[in-house]
Amino acid sequence: MAENPRPPATGYPVPPSGAYTNGYPPAVSNTAYTYAAPQYSNYQYHGQLQQQYPRRSAFMRYFLVVVIAFFIITGCIFFIVWLVFRPRIPEFSVQSVKVSNFSVVDTMHVSGTWQVGLLLVNPNKKMKISYGTINAELYYNSEFITLTLIPPLDQDTRNQTALDALFSADNAYVQPRAVSDLNSDRAKGNVAFQIKGEARIRFSSGWWRVRRRELRFWCVDLAVGLSSSSNGTVNLTDGKRNCKVSI
Repeated sequence: MAENPRPPATGYPVPPSGAYTNGYPPAVSNTAYTYAAPQYSNYQYHGQLQQQYPRRSAFMRYFLVVVIAFFIITGCIFFIVWLVFRPRIPEFSVQSVKVSNFSVVDTMHVSGTWQVGLLLVNPNKKMKISYGTINAELYYNSEFITLTLIPPLDQDTRNQTALDALFSADNAYVQPRAVSDLNSDRAKGNVAFQIKGEARIRFSSGWWRVRRRELRFWCVDLAVGLSSSSNGTVNLTDGKRNCKVSI
């Protein structure tokens, strides 16, 4: 038999499965942990928030206490001032009524001129009164006839102010039933009118001023000697009339 011309291969045998790659076992660490590694926690962060919230809530409580105390003290001051000055409602009265050129055009229209003398009285010893524009309306029973405006004015303490209110109607529309009642009153010789008015007023005394209020007055039973045959000027028959006033 002939010999194999190639010599057998020499070298390291194939390492078995599971053997170390470099032929040596891995180095063993001498470090040993006797406790578990600490875990991260938000405890400290929440603690800071819990410290901030009480400070914030305490500040809000103090702030609310200061605001409430301020309003209570201010209210007490205004109440005491109100008791000291004690504003009284002004007084209104009708001193005179003159009707001229009155006529009933047909069953639904009325014409005429009404000159009304008003007296405004400020009964307060320490309070002045400022009036805005006075809006005054003339009625027969509950039927509106016409209106007029009285300019603003100021009234001093313990003052009486006379005003003239001029009402004019030119073919003013009135309900037929009201015209029928008016003609019936004229046949009796007396016709009663009413005046309703309102204005914004303010009480004041030096630096102290009360907020503006809505004043209303109502003057009723303003009877004038207006007969069917009268064509001239007629006057209030029973003297002056006090008006109802409210704020």
